[in-house]
Amino acid sequence: MKRLLHVWWEGRQVGVLSQNEHGDLSFAYTDVWASDPKTSPLSASLPKREKPFGRRECRPFFAGLLPDEGQRESAAKALGVSKANDFALLDELGGDVAGALMLLPEGIPHPDSHPTAPPTHLDEIRLVAMLDELPKRPLLAGQYGLRLSLAGAQSKVPVVLHAGAVALPAPGQPTTHILKPPIPDFTDTTENEAFTMRLAAAVGLKTAPVSPRIVGNREFLLIERYDRRRDAEGNLHRVHQEDFCQALGHPPERKYASEGGPTFQACFELLRRVAVPPAPSVLRLLDAAIFNVIVGNADAHGKNFSILYTANGPALAPLYDLLATTYYSELSPKFAMKIGKRTTLAELDHKGWALFTTEAGLGFPYVRDRVAELSELVMAAAPQVAAALAPEVLNPNALDRLVEFVIARARAAGPSPTR
Repeated sequence: MKRLLHVWWEGRQVGVLSQNEHGDLSFAYTDVWASDPKTSPLSASLPKREKPFGRRECRPFFAGLLPDEGQRESAAKALGVSKANDFALLDELGGDVAGALMLLPEGIPHPDSHPTAPPTHLDEIRLVAMLDELPKRPLLAGQYGLRLSLAGAQSKVPVVLHAGAVALPAPGQPTTHILKPPIPDFTDTTENEAFTMRLAAAVGLKTAPVSPRIVGNREFLLIERYDRRRDAEGNLHRVHQEDFCQALGHPPERKYASEGGPTFQACFELLRRVAVPPAPSVLRLLDAAIFNVIVGNADAHGKNFSILYTANGPALAPLYDLLATTYYSELSPKFAMKIGKRTTLAELDHKGWALFTTEAGLGFPYVRDRVAELSELVMAAAPQVAAALAPEVLNPNALDRLVEFVIARARAAGPSPTR
């Protein structure tokens, strides 16, 4: 028996995701959506057409809406479904995902995106209880009637910020923020991500705004969703986006370049093909690559970059999930995507940067100067960012150590194009 999920985009049905009796996925656009010149495809990897897409074609996009790795396994366990069953997980979690889409079971009407019912406010006791529950039940899977999903291997849950307080959304209500508790087994990850994200913004990179919060001597990070917009009446709308793995047709388990996932060359080519106009997005991706090298974010893989489909055209989305991963000796210093065939900062010499500029389709003098400029900006801004952030976090001493770590890397990265 075939099972169906109806895919909606701002109140209009885009198509149908189906699973047949053998467990295979397929996706088909509705005739109305496919024939309307004003509508957009769901993905750069799923162009509008009449013929349905088989599992191999559609799975990278739809599986890419779900949590990864251990988060996926824990969510599946909490829901009582197989972790390998993308359809079953989307059936349970697909009500509010990254971007503009809602996936609704057959027979379930599209809910009002501007419900009159208020969100459920979380007082301090309930918020602490939720922080305790998230490691065992990612995305609060199966609780409170919520159907929420986000990609990624880190614990998180979409929430609504209502009158400055954290709340769970009413049915159909778009979430406004992402709540991320600290990563277990690693120290000061809230301080690390807040510092790295704000440092990126301080040196001119577009990032999702972040705010550390403390409740009951516990901390978490709130990230404002960039895939949401408010209209003139103050109503919130979902804005479509997809990560680079989805856009390039790579399933989430192949997000690392070493496992067949996106390379920087493929990412730059994608932006030149999709972004309108392409040049600003290409240069912003270059800055992101350089910044990640400087701060030691070695985990910048294909799912950590996205395309945002704005009213002005597709563009590189604001940066997110920036963390100085090499600050932790337990984690690999190897880049998720090589820079000019170099895997670490220690290997990244003049020839490496020159190869990278060829892969990026840019001029070497420009890239060389930009590496030096961003290194100088990072060294100048890091102490100021840490000082401003210190009153907001539990462990301000961690910020001092992060400043030292990042400045040391910036000094090493700055002169590398001339070595």
